[in-house]
Amino acid sequence: MVVAIIGVGLIGGSLAISLKEKGMASRVIGVDQQEQNIKKALDLKLIDAAATLDEAMQQAQLIILAIPVDALMQLLPAMLDKVQPQHVIMDVGSTKKKILELVAGHPNRGRFVAAHPMAGTEYSGPEAAIPNLFTNRTMVLCDVKNSDEDALEIIEALVDALQMRLVYMNAEEHDLHTAYVSHISHITSFALALTVLKKEKEQGRIFELASGGFESTVRLAKSSPDMWVPIFKHNRNNVLDVLDEHIHQLQQMKQLLEEEDYDAFYKLIQKSNKIRKILK
Repeated sequence: MVVAIIGVGLIGGSLAISLKEKGMASRVIGVDQQEQNIKKALDLKLIDAAATLDEAMQQAQLIILAIPVDALMQLLPAMLDKVQPQHVIMDVGSTKKKILELVAGHPNRGRFVAAHPMAGTEYSGPEAAIPNLFTNRTMVLCDVKNSDEDALEIIEALVDALQMRLVYMNAEEHDLHTAYVSHISHITSFALALTVLKKEKEQGRIFELASGGFESTVRLAKSSPDMWVPIFKHNRNNVLDVLDEHIHQLQQMKQLLEEEDYDAFYKLIQKSNKIRKILK
């Protein structure tokens, strides 16, 4: 199967590696607005050839959109206008509700499968692509009842080849859960990085003390704003809801410290330890 990947960064590039390794792709065509990304992807042999979007759609059976959500929403309707019966279009966007609302009434909606691989790193660009990024990770497919059966079967086979766990959700459920398990982690990491950078400017030498705990907590702050601002924009209501609860928890901890109520603080941390039952 010839696969076209629109956006040859971390996710698109890693998909290119894995789909070729697993035998799902006989040839991978790369499409990217950034000429330097295409050059790097060719140099790294992530893709076999570069093309325009129209050229890629003429040659490929599976077309994967691995671009920021804003760009995805601009491209997808026009792609569905041109889609042929042999085509399957899959996205890997981190939000789903607005994307699916956008194409809900399109006559070729069935050729589109909305997907979100719960995988990634804090790095971006073709050079960040790595093998086995998706192994044992979760792939969420959304609103599959609106995708054609043959299109869905191709994507389910892809998920199986990538050795991923498969979960089905509706768009609203997906966006709510990703706000809790992904989006809040990133926005918190951005805020923590800004806090420490501010204090470093005032106090100096803070980073001399930084060790594994700090690095693991703040590493997501290296993530690209080109990707994350559109995610926060499109999942705004859910992110705000989670952020309100997060701020409430921080304020509670601040108050307990101010009141020197260490017994209550102990119980609060003890309560938080229940996360071990979820994250093992």
